[in-house]
Amino acid sequence: MNLASIPSPSTGVIELGPIPLRGYAFCIIIGVFVAVWFGNKRWIARGGKAGTVADIAVWAVPFGLVGGRLYHVITDYQLYFSEGENWVDAFKIWEGGLGIWGAIAFGAVGAWIGCRRRGIPLPAWADALAPGIAFAQAIGRWGNWFNQELYGKPTDLPWAVEISEGANRVAGTYHPTFLYESLWCIGVALLVIWADRRFTLGHGRAFALYVAAYCAGRAWIEYMRVDEAHHILGLRLNVWTAIIVFVLAVVYIVVSAKLRPGREEIVEHDRDTTPGKNADARDADAKDAEQDADAKKDPLSKDEPGEPGKGLTADSTEAAAEKG
Repeated sequence: MNLASIPSPSTGVIELGPIPLRGYAFCIIIGVFVAVWFGNKRWIARGGKAGTVADIAVWAVPFGLVGGRLYHVITDYQLYFSEGENWVDAFKIWEGGLGIWGAIAFGAVGAWIGCRRRGIPLPAWADALAPGIAFAQAIGRWGNWFNQELYGKPTDLPWAVEISEGANRVAGTYHPTFLYESLWCIGVALLVIWADRRFTLGHGRAFALYVAAYCAGRAWIEYMRVDEAHHILGLRLNVWTAIIVFVLAVVYIVVSAKLRPGREEIVEHDRDTTPGKNADARDADAKDAEQDADAKKDPLSKDEPGEPGKGLTADSTEAAAEKG
């Protein structure tokens, strides 16, 4: 018998008049705002301009949402495409189901596009945003609490989460794996902030540290979950994913530190780097420089300073003779 436990909400939706406010979506939105806000502060501290992080997030966030949903639907296709299931539910993202692996991968593609348009290095932007992403994940995991999903094995610990009877779940108290991952993500964010200050991480190494640290925690947390998942050699698919991505992140940190030590000195130039504007600006500058050079010369003789008559042409000499 449990003397204490974490109660789950009776519903994941709060009705504000005709507008349904879904707890899962609300947590995701708050997480995105926190990531952009904190990332902007770090970007400015590294010499970037205010607003750049938000401009690139306009590309990264939609790509991340699509990628996160695709990963979930593909890896848990039986929930939507098996007999008796409705495939339309695959589009109901508000009911839960975002794979962080797909979200980060597709989000990186969107961020790459945004960085290219602004003319700034993607690794530097990713380093600035890394702790904010971890904080966003910590907040977003509470969306699983609203939906009563992604819990662990049964337990009678004082911090067990209460799960009510519902579709594909049995009433009882379980390990709150969403809470474990939320706390782990906060720790990852603090680790990256400390390491970035202590070792002056650059060229994507702060982001790689976030990835490696997150994967280390996700592996053991994933192992505790009891929701349906595909297994390979006795391990859940996401455990294998965490192991592989962890190794890749560590390799990147080691190789990058040898090839490109230190940190980027300049992450964003003052000039507007929007495609199409650089060429115009260069043409305008060249034209102004040419006009300035012409203005410094004598428009009549074109003589060099201190050398009278050097710039006279044959036509001007004949004209002077006739006049004489």
